[in-house]
Amino acid sequence: MLRTALRNVLAHKARLMMTALAVLLGVAFVSGTLVFADTTATAFRDASAKSLKGVAVSVRAEGDPATPAGEEEGQRTTALDAALARKIRALPGVASVRPTVNGEATLAATNGRPVNAGNNSQNLATNYLRDKDGKDSHFPLKEGRGPAGEGELALDAKTAEKAGYRIGDTVRFATDGPALTKKLVGIVTTEDPQVTAGGTLTLFDTETAQKLFRHPGQFDEIAVAAQGGTDERALTDQVRALLPGKGVRATSGADLAAEQSAQIAQNTRSLTKTLLVFAGIALFVGVFLIANTFTMLIAQRSREIALMRAVGASRRQVVRSVLIEAALLGLVASAAGFALGLGIATVMRPLLNTTGAGLPDGPLVVTPAAPLSCLAVGVVVTVLAAWLPSRKAAKIAPVAVLSSVDQAPPARALVVRNVLGTLLTAAGVLVMFYVSTLTTSTESHLMTAMLGGVLTLLGVIVLAPLLSRPLITLAGRATTRWFGVSGKLAKENALRNPRRTAATASALMIGLALITGLTVGGHSAQRAMDREATQGLAADYKVTNSTARGLDADAAGKVARVPGVAAAAPVTSAGLDTRGRYAVITGTDPKAFGKATQLDFQAGTLDDIGPGRIAVSDEFAEQAGLHVGGTIDAELGSGTASGMDIGTASGTNPGIDTGKNTGTDTGKARKKLTVVGIYARTRAADDALGTLSDVLPYSTSSQELENVLVKAETGQSAGLERKIRAALGDSPLLKVRSQEQLVKENNGPFATVLNMMYGLLGMAVIIAILGVVNTLAMSVFERTREIGMLRAIGLDRSGVRQMVRLESVVISLFGAVLGTGTGIFLAWAGGSLMTTSMPLYETVLPWGSLGVFLVLALVIGVLAAIWPARRAARLNMLHAIQSA
Repeated sequence: MLRTALRNVLAHKARLMMTALAVLLGVAFVSGTLVFADTTATAFRDASAKSLKGVAVSVRAEGDPATPAGEEEGQRTTALDAALARKIRALPGVASVRPTVNGEATLAATNGRPVNAGNNSQNLATNYLRDKDGKDSHFPLKEGRGPAGEGELALDAKTAEKAGYRIGDTVRFATDGPALTKKLVGIVTTEDPQVTAGGTLTLFDTETAQKLFRHPGQFDEIAVAAQGGTDERALTDQVRALLPGKGVRATSGADLAAEQSAQIAQNTRSLTKTLLVFAGIALFVGVFLIANTFTMLIAQRSREIALMRAVGASRRQVVRSVLIEAALLGLVASAAGFALGLGIATVMRPLLNTTGAGLPDGPLVVTPAAPLSCLAVGVVVTVLAAWLPSRKAAKIAPVAVLSSVDQAPPARALVVRNVLGTLLTAAGVLVMFYVSTLTTSTESHLMTAMLGGVLTLLGVIVLAPLLSRPLITLAGRATTRWFGVSGKLAKENALRNPRRTAATASALMIGLALITGLTVGGHSAQRAMDREATQGLAADYKVTNSTARGLDADAAGKVARVPGVAAAAPVTSAGLDTRGRYAVITGTDPKAFGKATQLDFQAGTLDDIGPGRIAVSDEFAEQAGLHVGGTIDAELGSGTASGMDIGTASGTNPGIDTGKNTGTDTGKARKKLTVVGIYARTRAADDALGTLSDVLPYSTSSQELENVLVKAETGQSAGLERKIRAALGDSPLLKVRSQEQLVKENNGPFATVLNMMYGLLGMAVIIAILGVVNTLAMSVFERTREIGMLRAIGLDRSGVRQMVRLESVVISLFGAVLGTGTGIFLAWAGGSLMTTSMPLYETVLPWGSLGVFLVLALVIGVLAAIWPARRAARLNMLHAIQSA
């Protein structure tokens, strides 16, 4: 039987090629994901190991105590100072200490545009520490020298190239305030993973770095190197004995490496799981192709199997022969898939880094677990998919099938399948109807939605043979009317074996159902995000600071004096605690705010707002029982309100940039406020609206503005952005965004993730196309005699080609209709879970995209039929009639 299995594999190379390709693509996805995960984790660990090389003890500041009175604001204080560094250096066993200052600096390129402004946390800045040779071994020089004075800095090579700077140029940058300039005196190289993944590195001399980010003589970290033979943990204990009680933590190098390794594993685990889910979908779709292929192969070899049974082969031997054939196919395809997966893993890192993932460079890492897992998955999936066909082969009677090679499935089997499919579909639909009533996206609700989606998909798959008859009959009427005999034959061929047709269409249905659900949900979410980004906003520009620090209190006045500006509304916010209700109050200039926004007042007007007089949103008024004319005793700047997530507290999407800062308290005060108006809540105005003078002293942005809304004079918006930037000092940290840019920035990360998911699901669609090609090609082989008879009675070659093409189109459209309908239903039912984070979410059907999917199904049908149709048309008429 082993020789028989080998012979069958080699005898049907062309027929099994498509099946092997399906296994190959699915396994390639698994392989790429596993290798990518190992490569990324190793790259992070290597980068971490390099940064910790020679570090026996790391002393780090924990948190930033309040800035002492009289000190310059904007600088943070730490408990690490030069005196502590000297004490640590004097300990026995210490070889050296490296005190560092860390901060962020955003550069302006030579063309004036900020460099990497969207990811300020990756714009690293630190001090350049000179050793005895006048160089810093941590940052090898490529050109020039290290910074030695207040007016000098150095950049890493990638940053200098990206920004267009050369030695001797004047570099413009900002830390958390106005733009500064210094001379570029050196270019260094670095292996810091944040920098190699797209960030920037700016180096200052130690004194300058302390002035910019700390206080003179203070540091963020002191790295301690030990002499040879020194016990690392004993040295750590000695260092701890020197530390002040609070604000500092000493960690041994080994413990720090373990912590970072655990954090790296945690960071890469979720991405790996997500990619493996899509790999599982691809393999699941491949199961249909594999099972379909083996079912058809067994049908074509029924005479051969019957003869084997007649000469003494047992049922167990027949099953074993088919499973060995499947295992060999899975083994070869899995090996090829693993090799292809290495290529996928190679391109994943640069692809994800275009989305700001920040993955470090590193060599491709292949652990023994990756190829073993891939081979196991590929072989197991293939063998499982071939198990049912093998059982069917074992039931072939030695004599009964010698006169027939294509029998319709037993009626009883179809009845059992239809009953099971109905029960699964009904259960899935009921669960999804329950999900549609939910309004919170808790983990249990998400799991319930996933269960309902899986049950619905499985039910439709099982019911597909039953659904195929009415849908294909309907499509057949059109093909018969438009294409005559060829169209009618195509319909009859598709209906001949409903199980086979359903299995072929189901693979395409799964892919299109997931893509349709993703498209409907994504389109609806984007529409909601578009509306939320500019809801109630009439301003042409929104000015913000890209760091945690806000804008100067006089920023709105400076912008208002810019020629072409009609109004500049200052905006800040504070926590508002009244009657046990926590909310957010927006402080502004009501007159300017009225020109920059579109508020719908149900009672009162903006003109009524003044010192001690506020307007509240309809939602907050209902929650707190407020009405016009009422007086509330509120606490402004409360720790609860100002410390919370503004986006969540106000009911907006926490994943969307609101332009607000949730900094520390600057003060609290109880005030009596009179409600003078009620308006429909929008993103432009939170739960309450008051004057700037009432709110600014207690604002969450440390008595600074969170943003300025700018309304341009009619016809004066062109070129206004540059003028606004100039009026505010043209800092690289400034963001001056139009409404279109706000929408684009709002949707950018979401659109990127959506496109990635489309690409991942596209793998399932490609496998489904292979299934259509495989089914048609093997169907043509089955019907060789039939096609010969059709040719003999007058059907020409073009008619044969047309018949096969129309059969392919009908099957593809059947799968597309099922998939599109199922995807729309799942997206609608699951959409209710989005309303928590997106109050404006509602299901909106993207008719254009849905039409494209149907057209895509037509194209798939035509393309999938090219080779089978050509093969059918080229059959020799006489040889075909004589074939057994």
